[in-house]
Amino acid sequence: MASRANHGSLFTGGERARIKRVGAPIALFLGRLGFSPDALTVAGFGIVLVAAVAAAAGAWALTAVILIVGTLFDGLDGTLARATGRTSDFGAFLDSTMDRAGEAVIYAGIAAGAAMSGTTEVIGLSTLALGLGLLVSYVRARGEALGVRADVGLAQRAERASVLIAGLFAGALISATWLTAALALISIASAITVVQRIRFVRAGLAAAYRHTPRK
Repeated sequence: MASRANHGSLFTGGERARIKRVGAPIALFLGRLGFSPDALTVAGFGIVLVAAVAAAAGAWALTAVILIVGTLFDGLDGTLARATGRTSDFGAFLDSTMDRAGEAVIYAGIAAGAAMSGTTEVIGLSTLALGLGLLVSYVRARGEALGVRADVGLAQRAERASVLIAGLFAGALISATWLTAALALISIASAITVVQRIRFVRAGLAAAYRHTPRK
């Protein structure tokens, strides 16, 4: 059984699996309506675009609600692809690309909304959170290119999205300080995750080297 200790993340493998099981009937229903896995990937990005527009208007609570829908929608493409035997390298590539694009537009929207309200600290922290979040994904991609799947760390994509949604709600209902705190937490946790993944890749490469037959 996957554990937090093994993955170093806030969500266990079991929790992630339960979320996927909840989404399976929805994915199959959308498939029966004629949606392909790639179409679901693009539709999910469209939901995040709508959230980014709401964020740019400074509507933090509405942004959080739309992101919840987008988060629930995320993963349906992969679920549908596996259930229908339509997995492909291009589908995985498109999904990863749209995930990164989604992160970029939502943080850009938050920065734009913060600029309208004059909260400069939110602008800076949203930019930092975006950069470090993309670095988390980059380290994993480079590790996989070297043969080490570094899907570990404190702040993986689901964790970052959860903290951001909570921060948006609190920022709207209580004080903008809560959104600032959430963005700072995402930035710190992402930086820790980058270090965790670098160490994981280094250990994986070292282990592979030790087991490489010598001539």
